[in-house]
Amino acid sequence: MTYRIFPITASLLALTLFTSAQERKIDRSALPSAVEKAVQAETKNAQIKGFAQEREHGKTFYEAETIVDGHTRDVLFATDGTIVEIEEEVALDSLSAGIQAALKKKAAGATIDKVESLTRKGRLVAYEAQIRRTNGKTAEIQVGPNGQNLSHEE
Repeated sequence: MTYRIFPITASLLALTLFTSAQERKIDRSALPSAVEKAVQAETKNAQIKGFAQEREHGKTFYEAETIVDGHTRDVLFATDGTIVEIEEEVALDSLSAGIQAALKKKAAGATIDKVESLTRKGRLVAYEAQIRRTNGKTAEIQVGPNGQNLSHEE
């Protein structure tokens, strides 16, 4: 009996370690100095909610989670302090009719709770919406900057 439980326990432990290795909350004091300088510049008029360290494709990134003028704005930095990505909350009704229609179509009747613009290298690459289905489950959907379907998730 313990032999059957051990593989399950080991699998759960490995999954937990893998998940936590992907993104973990950190203190500001753990930021590399180049990232700290960039955070100071990018968050001047923001309320800082927290920081996270992420590993993706073998690279380490740092995220500053902020609130600016009542909406979320999360900035992802490379270890040298360069901005990799900005996710900024936008009001659904502030988007063009075409983008709104594309998000609503992709939501397929689910409630759109939050929309964010995704910017990389200073260029808008997608809109991402957090949706809530009628069964209570949540998911994320994305459309391109003009409302088009994306060939891959950003």
